Amino acid sequence: MAKPASRPRNPSAAGSARKARRWPWVLLVLALILGGVFIAFRTPITGYASAGTAYSARVACSCRFVAGRDLADCEKDLLTGMELVMLSEDEEARSVTATFPLITSDTARLRDGYGCVLDRWEG
Repeated sequence: MAKPASRPRNPSAAGSARKARRWPWVLLVLALILGGVFIAFRTPITGYASAGTAYSARVACSCRFVAGRDLADCEKDLLTGMELVMLSEDEEARSVTATFPLITSDTARLRDGYGCVLDRWEG
């Protein structure tokens, strides 16, 4: 009795299938490690983010509404290391909001006789 002809195996196809199944696990492990680092250093990260947004909002508000410069020009005044802080303005309320994505934001508004003052913190 003759054996049916078997198809030759393609070793490169089997290897690429294994690699394709490995990527989701690698990404999951990487996300878990990053999450663990964030949890371990949550207090300093949120502290620095809060200080950075408060500083940025106040400086940008003064630059925009006291000095009369454009907000895009005021972003140049931020310190090195504050590249993640995003600024937005409310022309009508004469305020600037600085946001550190997913963590915190602060708003400073121009008050007559006081200059730019941070809004009260709730917390």
